[in-house]
Amino acid sequence: MKVLSIDTSNYVLGIGLLDGDTVMGEYISNIKKNHSVRVMPAIQTLMNECSIKPGDLSKVVVAAGPGSYTGVRIGVTIAKTLAWTLNIPMSGVSSLEVAAASAGRYFDGYVSPFFDARRGQIYTGLYNFENQDLQTVKEDQLVMSADWVRTLNEMDSRILFTSNDLLLHENVIKEELGNKAVFAASTELNPRPAELALLGRDKESVDLHSFVPNYIRMAEAEANWLKSQENNK
Repeated sequence: MKVLSIDTSNYVLGIGLLDGDTVMGEYISNIKKNHSVRVMPAIQTLMNECSIKPGDLSKVVVAAGPGSYTGVRIGVTIAKTLAWTLNIPMSGVSSLEVAAASAGRYFDGYVSPFFDARRGQIYTGLYNFENQDLQTVKEDQLVMSADWVRTLNEMDSRILFTSNDLLLHENVIKEELGNKAVFAASTELNPRPAELALLGRDKESVDLHSFVPNYIRMAEAEANWLKSQENNK
C-alpha cells in the first residue's frame, strides 16, 4: 500500500511517501514561502525520486489543521483533487497529532504540541503513547497559553512540548511547570510527513465532497463579516 502524505497546514511544507511500513522518502522545508507554488513541484520531485507514478498510489493522507487557514486549505484541496482524480481514498489527520507523533513517540509522559495563534493564544492538544499507539488525552483546542499550562500543571507526569513557536511561549511554560516541562530538540520540531502517512494509513477514509478541515476558529475576515451581518439586522 503506497501512501502519499501532504502537510501545508503551517510554515513547514511536508510531503511523504510510505510503502507499507517502509518510508520511501520525505520532503520537508520550514521556510516562509508560498506553499501554493511549491507543493505540486515537491510532490512531483519526491515521486520521481522514488520512481512512483500517480497510478501506483493507494491512498492520500492530508494534515487537516489546525494551523494557517490558507495553508490548510491548500493541502486539503490538493489532497481532495488527487484522491478524486485517481479514484483512491483520502484520510485527514490532525496537524497537532502529527507534531506529537514526530517528537514524542518514545517519550514517557504526555506530549503537548502547539502552534502559535497570536495574542497569547495557541492551538494545542495533549497526547501520549500506549504500546506505540498515539492516544488523545485532551482534544485539539484554541486556548490562552497561560491557561493551558495551568491546566497541565494538574497532570501527574512530565510534559513534552514541541513547536516551532517554542520561543514565543517558553517563559510562560517554564514559570508555571518548572521541571515538569520538557522541550523537544530542534531536530524534532518539524512535523514529519512520514508520521502523517503512518497515522492516516489505516484511518477511516472520508467523503471527499463533505470533508472540511478543522480550523477550530473562523478566519478573522469571516468572523468580522458575520458580526457585520448581525449589526445590520
